[in-house]
Amino acid sequence: WYQRRVRVAIGHPWPNRHVYTGGRGCVKVWDITPNVPLMKEPVYSIECLKDNYIRVCKLLPDGRSLLVCGEAPTLSIWDLTQGKPRQKGEIKSPAPACYAVAISPDNKTCFSCCSDGNIAVWDLHNKELIKQFQGHTDGASCTDISTDGTKLWTGGLDNTVRAWDLRDTSNKLETYEFTSQIFSLGYCPKDDWVAVGMESCYIELFNVNKSITEKYQLQKHESSVLSLKFSSDGNWFVTTGKDNQMNIWTTPHGYNAYHSQEAASVLGCDISEDDRFIITGSGDKKATLYEVVY
Repeated sequence: WYQRRVRVAIGHPWPNRHVYTGGRGCVKVWDITPNVPLMKEPVYSIECLKDNYIRVCKLLPDGRSLLVCGEAPTLSIWDLTQGKPRQKGEIKSPAPACYAVAISPDNKTCFSCCSDGNIAVWDLHNKELIKQFQGHTDGASCTDISTDGTKLWTGGLDNTVRAWDLRDTSNKLETYEFTSQIFSLGYCPKDDWVAVGMESCYIELFNVNKSITEKYQLQKHESSVLSLKFSSDGNWFVTTGKDNQMNIWTTPHGYNAYHSQEAASVLGCDISEDDRFIITGSGDKKATLYEVVY
């Protein structure tokens, strides 16, 4: 869980298509623009987090900025509109490490999962801490936000998933308990499904609509499920694991549509906005790009 090496993100079609990979103190930018030969060297390489391991490379919804954080008490924000990424600023975190982030659809607010279990809420424009959500009793490990930006989902090492109501000033909390630590989580953009990847190797899908009691448990991974990401249309999702596997599942019944065995633990994944590409980052310091062909 802690020996992460490469974190990944795929850029939007605007202004061109880039992949962002994060390792130790460095983010590399790769050009995968259609009809252009793939380059063996990165287009840009940017230093950040002072030689600490990067846990998150997160594009803002408008594709114009990149947020980087990890094993450091700092969130670093980069401008992507001027060619080479240019640092816009840094935010000092109250926690020693940040494991995951979610960004509001309007690009104004960042929610960061902190190693102390709190969820820090940031004003990205003013680079200020607004508040902290307190609920997890151990590290907060993963997060996702609903498509309309009204609910935040977080998973933790305390074996719980928590849902925070962002419309309510009291941030009303719902808690879902599991039998294993939560390492990854995703909210389906199409329906009221939440998928959870656990330390125990299982994936669980549950419907958050209280009038529906459907729940599914999926198993193909042989070890911890380290990352999980839904496609933009919500029809499928990707999981990766400590067992070197990358799997694609249909929503919600969990038909295993694709399976790949990589050479090392697959630590992170992302899907392009048009659902054409999947990128994974692994423990052997490599990123793998997949093209999705229907």
